[in-house]
Amino acid sequence: MLKDKIHTFVPVEQTCSRYFIEIAFVGSAYHGWQIQPNAMTVQELLDKALSTLLRRPVATVGCGRTDTGVHAKQLFAHFDLEIGMFPIGEDDFLYKLNALLPVDIAAKRLLPVASNAHARFDAVSRSYEYHIHLGKNPFLHGRSWQVRDMPDVLAMNEAATILQQYEDFSCFSKSNTQVYTNICHITRAEWHWTNDRQLVFRISANRFLRNMVRAIVGTLIEIGRSERTPEYMHTVIQSKDRSVAGTSVPACGLYLTSVEYPYI
Repeated sequence: MLKDKIHTFVPVEQTCSRYFIEIAFVGSAYHGWQIQPNAMTVQELLDKALSTLLRRPVATVGCGRTDTGVHAKQLFAHFDLEIGMFPIGEDDFLYKLNALLPVDIAAKRLLPVASNAHARFDAVSRSYEYHIHLGKNPFLHGRSWQVRDMPDVLAMNEAATILQQYEDFSCFSKSNTQVYTNICHITRAEWHWTNDRQLVFRISANRFLRNMVRAIVGTLIEIGRSERTPEYMHTVIQSKDRSVAGTSVPACGLYLTSVEYPYI
């Protein structure tokens, strides 16, 4: 009679602790978040500052990428550090890290997380804003897009509601992005006036395609200028063709505003 095999499981010793870091930045001087050859990016400067402060190489993984010139009010990245090697408290750490970062990048929070937590894959929702203003305003230069004429906000909001009826947004995606799917679940899309008379488009989804928000805003602006009807949004989305959608609006008005996780 054969004896039953006994399986012995040897626990793998955890050698690193994982941290989430929350940052904010004005993107005007940078070629987006993600490290690129021969271009200054936010990730490059953050990794350099972390490596200097912690006196060991640090490589972050971000919650996603932002285009050149796009801003972020909230962006999360994670990095690993050997257990027991974190030398200072959170407040002191943030103070010293911010002293190493340029004035247009700020570290806001440091959060210890589970060793398998992932800044990109664990995010359940992302939100963006696009800012528009009328008339020349030097205080909004580089932070908002100036338009000459007042668009029809009611028509743009009517078209924006159509976005939530669809999932395939190939028509708003930059070509050759090598993503596995163009399916996104939009949960919010609407225009609002702010107290200082800026027009802001707010949109939330589980994920976004590259250049998606700027292409959506460009299409909505065409509708707001009465170049298209609100119902034209159906034609654009059903076409799955980027050339049918509107022109991408300038990056200066776009902000990543929120990234949500089930454990933060």
